[in-house]
Amino acid sequence: MEFKIRQANRQDLIELAQVHKQVFTRQQLSFEWLECNLNAFPRCLFYVVEINDEIIGFIIWSQKSGFRPEAILDLEQIAILTDYQGQGLGAKLIEESLVLVKQQLAKQDSILKHITVSTRADNQAQRLYKKVLGAEIEATIKNLYSADEVFMIARNV
Repeated sequence: MEFKIRQANRQDLIELAQVHKQVFTRQQLSFEWLECNLNAFPRCLFYVVEINDEIIGFIIWSQKSGFRPEAILDLEQIAILTDYQGQGLGAKLIEESLVLVKQQLAKQDSILKHITVSTRADNQAQRLYKKVLGAEIEATIKNLYSADEVFMIARNV
């Protein structure tokens, strides 16, 4: 399967909102959420994955606590349309967008230090974050969003 990963742009917002609505069913105002993240560049670094010029997923990385020489990134959100899940595209999106993120950080005279990610305690994506990033669970917060939430950190990436 041939796919392409590129930086998101304003023209993508309607398609991105459709992906967001399908994947994050408990969240509201998908278009507005994604638009404000897109507008937050370079604090938020937003990439899409396409197959045959159709957006089938996205990832948002957020720089935490200011622009620093050693950046701390948060994997804010990652989404792959249901029909494309389980095919390794999430891992590829993380790996390949991270290359683009590091290029952007270099333009800011910065390097990547750590990555944080949080997810529901029952989310299978924890295995993906551990496998691809080396992230480990550091804390569990009871009943944070819709259930217990785990906070993971990938150190010295």
